[in-house]
Amino acid sequence: MTDESRPTVRGRRLGSELRRLRESASKSTDDAAGALKCSRAKISRIETGIVGIRRLDLGILLDLYGVTELQDRDALETLARESKKRGWWHDYGDTVPPAFADFLDLEGDARYIRTWQPLVIPGLLQTETYARALLGANPAAVRPERIDLLVKVRMERKAVLTKSDPARFCAIIWEAALRCPVGGADVHRAQLHHLAEAAQLPNVTIQVVPLDVGATAGACGAFVMFGFTDSSASGAVALETLTSSHYLEEEAELDGYGLVFDYLRSSALNPAQSLDMITAIAAKT
Repeated sequence: MTDESRPTVRGRRLGSELRRLRESASKSTDDAAGALKCSRAKISRIETGIVGIRRLDLGILLDLYGVTELQDRDALETLARESKKRGWWHDYGDTVPPAFADFLDLEGDARYIRTWQPLVIPGLLQTETYARALLGANPAAVRPERIDLLVKVRMERKAVLTKSDPARFCAIIWEAALRCPVGGADVHRAQLHHLAEAAQLPNVTIQVVPLDVGATAGACGAFVMFGFTDSSASGAVALETLTSSHYLEEEAELDGYGLVFDYLRSSALNPAQSLDMITAIAAKT
């Protein structure tokens, strides 16, 4: 499948929501196809995000499914309008693989971003030199000739925290990530100072889980949760592997990761104590 025909994350989110609404209304694909006077195959392509949907057709389906709340209809119309929109990162071509492009789509759309990072500083909070050292440390995952462009992409991502209507970002970091001297002492110290500065942003919350807590709920590994409405409820969870990323959207899966995040937050230092730890480690570096 070409990049142009590959469903965008927005398209898949819209299709998934339309399928959920159809099933909740006890309507079949035949019912939806009859309402739009189209084939069942087209309804399937809409619900998998392969093709978009016109505003008029969307309205017909929402009427069929009994969606009357204006706010809900407006949100779905916005999603439909932007379902084929692709972000700035597509200018980087194959430097940004499809799985990571999906992650950037989610990150760019999110109103809330919550992450647990046990081993490294979260990408949105990394300095350029830290990111470069981190990417360069694993040649099995990143070819050396791509590092410059990937560092540039990582720096451009940070705009989601400082744009006019920024995402709310909550990061829980294990103390081990703060103490690992990625890139050497100078890079490590600069990264910790940057982390302390980022913690001052009104939309950013940073908490640290101390090593002496022992076993944590985060033994499942790093993850990122994305919320797309004014509620902090998650709409997707991203899990990163050595060569790709996986995305979870089922309600039970989202609830499970939400519970893990709540446990981590309860075992972490509060934001003020976390900032004290970050600055103390920086002073000794």
